[in-house]
Amino acid sequence: MDFNITGATRLNVIIGDPIAQVKSPAGMTAAFSARDHDAVVAPVRVSSEDLKDFLEIANRLPNLDGIIVTVPHKFACYEHCASATERGEFLGAVNILRRRKDGAWHGEMVDGLGFVGAVKAQGYEPAGKRALLIGAGGAGSAIALALIDAGARELAIHDADAARRDRLIARLNARDKLKVVPGSPDPTGFDLVANATPAGMKPGDALPVEIDKLAPGTFVGCVITVPIVSPLIEAARRRGCPTSTGSEMYQALQGAMVDFLMAGERLG
Repeated sequence: MDFNITGATRLNVIIGDPIAQVKSPAGMTAAFSARDHDAVVAPVRVSSEDLKDFLEIANRLPNLDGIIVTVPHKFACYEHCASATERGEFLGAVNILRRRKDGAWHGEMVDGLGFVGAVKAQGYEPAGKRALLIGAGGAGSAIALALIDAGARELAIHDADAARRDRLIARLNARDKLKVVPGSPDPTGFDLVANATPAGMKPGDALPVEIDKLAPGTFVGCVITVPIVSPLIEAARRRGCPTSTGSEMYQALQGAMVDFLMAGERLG
């Protein structure tokens, strides 16, 4: 990549805690360059305790055009937005913000589009399938919505935080598109399993599903980008399951993120 950073280069950041696992900075910067857009994406580790202070400073940086959001800030960053897309408003979470003309922030949530895009890129179609989702956080909420919109026949959701799970289920069922029910780590009878938890990022993490009950042929997707092949995906492949990885999910949503950020307003 032939790229020269100058004082005129537009700044975008990706924030989270941890942050070392993210793949966006290089890929997004290269994508900007390919479109002749003089901009970079830089990783910034921001704790939950420091998020409010960071966002207040971000408000005052006129050459900061966009903020990509990863764990654990997707719900809190929605609260910071002055506006959001219909999807972001429904979920109450965002994973990307762009600058508005008035200096405030407009948010969107594209995690679900990336997950479903990665599944379809492997030749698998979620429509008509029974799906089990593990994790009801920001990414999980977006994936749940995207699976319903992609035509899943049934959706069960499991989360260690039962209250968070039940809030998401109630919100999804209020759309009256599909009956969503509580699930468990048992994947028996499901056609598609989606892991939207960080389980597997740290050595010794327990697998998010009962792998011995996973039938060959069940599609298994995971949001984790480090390691590239998560322990869940590795175990699923050993059982003969088709899979998609977190890195493939990112590749599926990169274009949507670039489009969103380039549609923003520059302040200086």
